[in-house]
Amino acid sequence: MKKRNIILTISCIALLALFIWYADGSFDSYQKRILNLCAIYVILGLSMNLINGFTGLFSLGHAGFMAVGAYTTALLTMTPESKAATFFLEPIAAPLANITMPFFMALLLGGLLSAFVAFLIGAPTLRLKGDYLAIATLGFSEIIRIIFTNTQNITNGPLGLKSIPNFTNLWWSFGTMIFTLVVMIALINSSYGKAFKAIREDEIAAESMGINLFQHKVMSFVIGAFFAGIGGGLLGNLLGAINPMMFRFILTFNVLLIIVLGGMGSVTGTVISAFVVTSGLEYLRVLDESINLGFIKFEGIAGLRMVVFSTLLMIVVIFFRNGLMGTKEFGWDKFFNFFNRRPFSKKGVGQ
Repeated sequence: MKKRNIILTISCIALLALFIWYADGSFDSYQKRILNLCAIYVILGLSMNLINGFTGLFSLGHAGFMAVGAYTTALLTMTPESKAATFFLEPIAAPLANITMPFFMALLLGGLLSAFVAFLIGAPTLRLKGDYLAIATLGFSEIIRIIFTNTQNITNGPLGLKSIPNFTNLWWSFGTMIFTLVVMIALINSSYGKAFKAIREDEIAAESMGINLFQHKVMSFVIGAFFAGIGGGLLGNLLGAINPMMFRFILTFNVLLIIVLGGMGSVTGTVISAFVVTSGLEYLRVLDESINLGFIKFEGIAGLRMVVFSTLLMIVVIFFRNGLMGTKEFGWDKFFNFFNRRPFSKKGVGQ
């Protein structure tokens, strides 16, 4: 049975690789942009779900970690010529002026620096609980954004960075998404993951069982921030230009929306929700434009897509209070058992 599941999983990854190869050669730039965003938001959703969903910490500082990863990756991949052209108000700091790294190294350093910042933030704040933790992490996220706005010779201040190399493609985004999925599933199924869930359910009971609350909270916070930095780096090199205003609270809210809609504490739900939300917001843009059906023409209303999308979200939340998946996960055994279920006999159970 286990061998069958491994073969099926590898087959699905192979089919995904085949789809990426086809999409990379056949889809237009707009469609590829949407697919890239879907994969990046899966990474961001999983990283936040580890903190908020599996560990039960109410953190709202994700945009700050994304900013650290995005700026670090961008600065380390930009050429000296593009840096000189971008920093025209004040020259870039000397150590960064001539440094150019491969994308993989820059992305990894962006994630590590985000994790380090999370450790510095988590040490004083993770002793707080509930709303107090949310306010503290949101405050630190804003502090990071304000620092980036005022460090002209490092981040180019409010002007942001332009001419960022577009290294992010379908292979990078989906490859990183698969890596993140594997790491998250392995972590959640390990003893550390069980400790995270125990803390989420009841901190007092978890501590009485010998679980070090502070150590495990910091671990979850740092790992989540690492992948948030990776996602931010991919996003920055996909867009080609970033500025501090991109990393306001609304960005954290978008990621929070994904994990709430998918299910707090569900990897499967996060993946499904990231694709549904990201692609849905894009394809509903047609509602903001005029629609001509031949026999009748509807004038577009600016903002109508957000009204429709919000209504759909409200309907989902009303009928699925724990999200689309709740805390459930997809499994091959569950998949086959669902189709192999036999209905009850008409004569009744046991007859």
